[in-house]
Amino acid sequence: MKLAEKINDEIKRAMLAKDKQKLEALRAIKAALLVAKTGKDMSSGEIPETVELQLLQRLVKQRKESAGIYQEQNRPDLAEEERFQAAIIEAFLPQQMTQDEIRAAVKKIIADTGAQSIKEMGKVMGAASKQMAGKADNRSVSEIVKELLQ
Repeated sequence: MKLAEKINDEIKRAMLAKDKQKLEALRAIKAALLVAKTGKDMSSGEIPETVELQLLQRLVKQRKESAGIYQEQNRPDLAEEERFQAAIIEAFLPQQMTQDEIRAAVKKIIADTGAQSIKEMGKVMGAASKQMAGKADNRSVSEIVKELLQ
């Protein structure tokens, strides 16, 4: 089932359950998908799965950053709402890899590419981001790549 169909089904369930918080998060995903679908790059009208994953990750990142800002501004009520929405959106992402799994995958990529110094980090990151798209945060992958190449 495509992501848009899953979102529509969840929106219907949230409406029937009268769950306003969940409904708001789901509608944010739907709106972002519609914007992406009508963008210049989408000539076929279908959104590739990689773009969907990037979109969901961006939405989660935005919610977490907003929650942090609200927390700093002493607004725990708004911070909690942002964290709740981030959790709803994360449910549509694939299972995230653990640090050990990321480390093992990066070691394999380094062996495959033959990278030996930090100068070749771009080559390793390119392969890693393709292989682990949606399954790992690029920041943690980048840190592990730097650590292993030094």
